[in-house]
Amino acid sequence: MAWVYWVRLYESKFQAGCLVKRMENDWWIYGYQSPREIEVFRSRKGRYGVRFVP
Repeated sequence: MAWVYWVRLYESKFQAGCLVKRMENDWWIYGYQSPREIEVFRSRKGRYGVRFVP
């Protein structure tokens, strides 16, 4: 199981959470396979990011 990290980090957990919801809902619209697991993580500097398992 290898995590794939989204390129951008966000200032708030809310912003990262919005990306997670969009990823969960948009995969089927564009014909991609949905990730098995998506989560918000916090970096050492306090910013938030998104990672997923394809």
